[in-house]
Amino acid sequence: MSMPELQPFLHDAELSVAAPSFCAARRDGRIAGDADGFYHGDRRILSRLEIDAVGIPNAPVATTYGADGRPVFVTVLRGLAELTADPAVTLERRRELRPGRLVERCTVRNAGGLTARLRLEVRAESDFAAMDAIKAGRTADTLVPTADPAGLRWSDGPLSAALSVAPAPDHVCAGTGTMRFDLELGPGESWQAVLECTARHRDGDLFPAPPADALPWRTPEVTGRDHSLARWIARSHQDLRGLLLTDPLRPADHFLAAGAPWFLTLFGRDSLWAARMMLPLGTELAAGTLRTLARRQGRAVDPATEEQPGKILHEVRRDEQQLDTGSQLPPCYFGTADATPLWLTLLHDAWRWGMPEDQVAELLPHAEAALAWLKQHADPDGDGFLEYADSSGTGLSNQGWKDSSDSIRFRDGRIADAPIALSEVQAYAHEAAVAGATLLDAFGRPGADRWRQWADDLRQRFRARFWAQDAHGPYPVVALDRDKRQVDSVASNLGHLLGTGLLDDRESALVARRLTASGLDSGFGLRTLDAATAGFNPLGYHTGSVWPHDTAIAVHGLARAGVHDAVAPLATGLVRAAAAFDHRLPELFGGHPHTQYASPVPYPASCRPQAWAAASAVLVLQSLLGLQADVPNRRLRVRGHVPAGYESLRFTGLTVAGLPIEVATGHDGAVDLRAPEGFAVTVDH
Repeated sequence: MSMPELQPFLHDAELSVAAPSFCAARRDGRIAGDADGFYHGDRRILSRLEIDAVGIPNAPVATTYGADGRPVFVTVLRGLAELTADPAVTLERRRELRPGRLVERCTVRNAGGLTARLRLEVRAESDFAAMDAIKAGRTADTLVPTADPAGLRWSDGPLSAALSVAPAPDHVCAGTGTMRFDLELGPGESWQAVLECTARHRDGDLFPAPPADALPWRTPEVTGRDHSLARWIARSHQDLRGLLLTDPLRPADHFLAAGAPWFLTLFGRDSLWAARMMLPLGTELAAGTLRTLARRQGRAVDPATEEQPGKILHEVRRDEQQLDTGSQLPPCYFGTADATPLWLTLLHDAWRWGMPEDQVAELLPHAEAALAWLKQHADPDGDGFLEYADSSGTGLSNQGWKDSSDSIRFRDGRIADAPIALSEVQAYAHEAAVAGATLLDAFGRPGADRWRQWADDLRQRFRARFWAQDAHGPYPVVALDRDKRQVDSVASNLGHLLGTGLLDDRESALVARRLTASGLDSGFGLRTLDAATAGFNPLGYHTGSVWPHDTAIAVHGLARAGVHDAVAPLATGLVRAAAAFDHRLPELFGGHPHTQYASPVPYPASCRPQAWAAASAVLVLQSLLGLQADVPNRRLRVRGHVPAGYESLRFTGLTVAGLPIEVATGHDGAVDLRAPEGFAVTVDH
């Protein structure tokens, strides 16, 4: 019996990102099969890159990082030039990744007392495999290269790549993809070569990288006493820089790709949430994200792509995707129920944080089109709730952020049938309608009262239809199914309702109690599904795992709703999890209780870095401080005290309307905010 195709695991891979490129390698630096590779623009450029001393035991001993954060791999060439048991000869590989370019500096050092003679062999392969095929575990044929004195070249249609080495190899063999060097190093001598692999698509990059010095936000920094939050923020800042892309229609507009390796492109939901989380560091990223998506806003009804007038897209690729679930997604796919209200909310929040009014005004026609979509297309059966169903027959069966096919289920484990009305999508829509009304009023455009009434009606309908009760009391269910039955599982979607205006104070307190109970709170963050639910799996993609962004959104919602006592345990759980992952939180990880394992269990196929997981560090910081901005009215709001564990810290890089904010916490946890001139500060005690 042949083995089934399996999604490759990445939890122990060494990942470097310079969007639209990334590199996945073994911990010793080898690119040697499975999902390993140097990738560019959703294609694998190198499927193999190994460097060995022929006939000599190669023993990897260290993976470390240079001052620039780039990986360095050290291997001992055992037995070579040794007079004692001490290692004498080492091979060092220092890797640098740039968009469309992988550079590796290889150094052989002889610290022994004898002359070292060795044959160093570089073996390289390419398959130009598409990302969807690799994610599904499908194999691809190795391409046959052509050789020249400096290295190897591959070409397949519009895509080409070259691997060159300086100095030139002593021998190049295209048939085996090998380049050889015959070396003789005396005691104390070293030898160095530079390998450089470049990739090029005939039509250019779908979304190019920005200039190396471009950064559409201020650099955050936490100083004072040593703290895991400071290291999480620093690593997240580094990763987010690597995920930056630009809109080729206007290269000055930047946005964050969703994550590497699987989602290194424009995603509506992911890019919007990440930009929203980054607002305390500036509004430029939000503005670029909003404009990039607005240029691609839906204009027509197309069931094949699920495009509708006013709708914000789900994702953009160069080619159609063949997913392992059998779905086929077109290059520009609109199958998302939540990106449109999230776009509206980001526009409003960016305005509140100081996005220039002329830039906001420029986007108001797109906002009005998005509002119209809420009423004209998002509720096809007219029951007053936003719902989704795959209209193409080959698209995503679930179109909220939990978009796997088994994510929306009843408490007894049954899968809900579409059309599905998700609880958090109603919350997003409520917040978007109120936000849209505020913008319409502020800029003298008609229709604000109508949208406030629409939001109020939605709120009343939600209260009547979505609330259920179990042995622990009342709670909002995760969704309504095709027959308008309550999908009665308890899930982390609850956290997305907070702070949106959909719930009153009593309801927010009920939700907060659910979120901080042991069924959802793992101690490292919120499980996507309550542990008592049938079908709960701590390593289920959306059925029990922990997603950092999901927990951070709940933390922020609790802070906005004023339920500050619940902020600290969830926020601290994420900070604890970040430390366990070397401060680079992955897309998701296992939902096992922290009492079972001292560290969170990796989800083996998780993206790392993921934009909204990295940006969660900023949102958690904002929530701990209770920081809110209202630039149109020149106001800032902050908590009087931070939770225990966050005393004696200083936060820089925060900004409002392009002006710096300085915040410090005293030894007693008291918050001191120094606002720009002309801003009033309200302190919540």
